[in-house]
Amino acid sequence: MNKNAKANVKTGDSDLVKVSGLRVVATKDSGDDVVIVKDVDFSVARGEVLALIGESGSGKTTIALSLLGYARAGCRIVGGSIRVGQRELLSMTRAELSHMRGRDVAYIAQSAAAAFNPSKTLMDQVIESALIHKTMTRAQAEAKAVGLFRSLALPDPENIGKRYPHQVSGGQLQRLMAAMALITDPELVILDEPTTALDVTTQIEVLRAFKNVVKELGTTAVYVSHDLAVVAQMADRIVVLRDGQIREVGSTGQILTAPENTYTQSLLAAAAPAARGQLPLAPEQEQEQDAPLLRIRGLIAGYGRPDNKGLPSVRILDDINLTIRRGTTIGIIGESGSGKTTLARTVAGLVAPARGSITLDGEPLPPTLQGRSREQFRRVQIVFQNADTALNPAHTIGRMLARPLTFYHGLDGNAKRKRIAQLLDLVQLPGSVIDRLPGELSGGQKQRANLARALAANPDLILCDEVTSALDTVVGAAILDLLAELRRELNVSLMFISHDISTVRAICDDIVVLYAGRMVAKRPREAMMAPPYHPYSHLLLSSVPALKQGWLEQVCGRVPQDLPAIGEVASSPDICAFLHRCSLRVDGTCNVVPPLRRSLEHGGEILCHRTDTDLQHLQQPLIAVEGVTV
Repeated sequence: MNKNAKANVKTGDSDLVKVSGLRVVATKDSGDDVVIVKDVDFSVARGEVLALIGESGSGKTTIALSLLGYARAGCRIVGGSIRVGQRELLSMTRAELSHMRGRDVAYIAQSAAAAFNPSKTLMDQVIESALIHKTMTRAQAEAKAVGLFRSLALPDPENIGKRYPHQVSGGQLQRLMAAMALITDPELVILDEPTTALDVTTQIEVLRAFKNVVKELGTTAVYVSHDLAVVAQMADRIVVLRDGQIREVGSTGQILTAPENTYTQSLLAAAAPAARGQLPLAPEQEQEQDAPLLRIRGLIAGYGRPDNKGLPSVRILDDINLTIRRGTTIGIIGESGSGKTTLARTVAGLVAPARGSITLDGEPLPPTLQGRSREQFRRVQIVFQNADTALNPAHTIGRMLARPLTFYHGLDGNAKRKRIAQLLDLVQLPGSVIDRLPGELSGGQKQRANLARALAANPDLILCDEVTSALDTVVGAAILDLLAELRRELNVSLMFISHDISTVRAICDDIVVLYAGRMVAKRPREAMMAPPYHPYSHLLLSSVPALKQGWLEQVCGRVPQDLPAIGEVASSPDICAFLHRCSLRVDGTCNVVPPLRRSLEHGGEILCHRTDTDLQHLQQPLIAVEGVTV
């Protein structure tokens, strides 16, 4: 621990939580124990929000769960003291712990979708703990739940409880899980990465609702996260963890502005990624701009019964046009459901387009895998988001890398072993992983192995589908550095798909914004923060948390909840897809006439009726993006 960490640990009669000398061990397959939480001390004052931050494997969730007197399968709490109020958790019986959990100490998990029973109404599940612990009658619990729904800014609070989990959005479900946790007025609430799986626009709504209700109820909370920008909006103090040990403790302001520990400093550096891999085009590349590596024209894809024009009844992608030059990276951003992954899968041949063309070096790419040649397979590779499901758990890393080397290049024997070693070196993995299974690697190592398998084909284009979204900040930054280095060394092109705008800006040359399957904006990276913006781009950029306290309060009201009234919307499928969320819409135009795609002064494109002057005048400036207000 850093020399000042213990000095900053608060103690006193006002403390609700006191943890001293906490030790947790995990049992390995060999039967040996390994210490994963090592003599941890901290406290939480009543009414305080304390954040536990650190990369994957730092012990933050293990420590948070110990405040419930719980250890995950294969783990045991073997030492120390955990006091919540007047209770010493480690001396409580199983029955006593069961009585406490959900009543006095509540837990909000990362994935609300996994926490709800799809066969029960939301109200039944929200009030369940109140009924189990008999803290109030059903009528009282339902009335209190409606009040919580209102405090958490849920729509139609009197009736939303009648719905089922699948009938509400992910952000609404996350807030409903908060209501479930708060229904019994717990002394302590543990929030375990509650916004990590949400889109940036949904995240800001959930954070605002969480912060308001915590402040309103005076709740004591422990907030677990690897996202410092989110923590900056929620926490009063921060505990920085690494390898199961406390590295630094301090107020949020001190940690963000004057971190003392070198590891904390590295977390802050990774949270604000610098530009990676933007290279000037070589003369021969400039000559190739008229014949790009990949060209997509008029692409439409979807599902459902085709209409009389042969178009799908549900369009996931609509009129996509873009090009990727050799050795460059294009970023595709947008919320869940915008069509990002479908675009990658269509280019890869996994989804057949209904209309449009895709060419590689001027040659048409057959729409599905069945029509593509082995050489076309080789040249376009896809790296999926979740390495856990992309890698066969029964095959060693060496075996997975060997297969594409044999399939595409006919390598065998010593040549194959030498190339596997080179690939591992390329993705900065030690040679020892060649005989290991995916389950024996960390999340970052698995994603590197996933990338090495794509590189084994020696492709011209790699489709990266949310390859850093499941990784913590430090590991994700390392993967970005690796991709930039591979691009420099191999001159490979990338289509980089993400909902993280900061990540896309760090690695991409051009950025495409998708909304409901349409390209609403496209612009070069250096002009990404240059107004004017498409209204949806402005919403996305305005919703990215800044690494400073008070940002959440500054952006309150920037996204109007009550939009101006608008008349009947024309039935044309080409009417603006963002119409129902756009505060700048014009009645009689936006709801009647399809918008035209036009060029911006900085070289980008926009799909909007509003003129550049209108947008510049009506859009509020973004707040302190990378230290510059634009």
